Amino acid sequence: MLRLISANLRHGRADAGRFADLVREADADVVAVQELGHRLAEVLAALLPHGKLEPTPDGMGMGVALRRPGAVERLPLPHRDAIVARLAPADWPGLREHVEVMNVHISAPHTRVPQSWRDRRGQVAGLEAYLAAANGPRVLVGDLNATPAWPAYRRLASWLDDAAVSVAARQGRAPARTWGPGPGTPRLLRIDHVLSDALEVHALRVVSLPGSDHSAVVVDVAL
Repeated sequence: MLRLISANLRHGRADAGRFADLVREADADVVAVQELGHRLAEVLAALLPHGKLEPTPDGMGMGVALRRPGAVERLPLPHRDAIVARLAPADWPGLREHVEVMNVHISAPHTRVPQSWRDRRGQVAGLEAYLAAANGPRVLVGDLNATPAWPAYRRLASWLDDAAVSVAARQGRAPARTWGPGPGTPRLLRIDHVLSDALEVHALRVVSLPGSDHSAVVVDVAL
């Protein structure tokens, strides 16, 4: 069983203490972050020592933090690369085969128009090409800046299963929304996603992340 967290940290302004509490209390194995600044990178690295964190001064960095060793590399995409972590059975007891975790942050459609639209198309096309080139157990997480009604989501969801939809269907409810116009505001849209292939999704929950306009997503997956 792997427990993953995906969190957009709002330009590095999410509450550091509460974020650390979330990671500790969830007992997370993998944490994928978007909009990462240096302060929160230090907090996360102290909790999960492996992986690769790439904070930036403007708080628009990304990273994947791991409890155990894993191979981590960038997947080149327009405007903002994805980060891919590969977890090997030799380093991760309980895994029968390699599992891949992809951390993605698709360009927002309302900034840098029209360039952002070209970037979005290029990012999604690059992800589709990567998914088509190989298969195996994998999970794609992150801020797609797209609800299920948007083409970016629909194209990626044609390759992978939406974990939130699967869990919500089992529980007889609708998937929870993840984004609001500001910290502490009601969540209006579901734009933070967990999409998986060849993995069993045991649980998924959306949790508050003080200081961010996004909620965090915590998911349990297994082979």
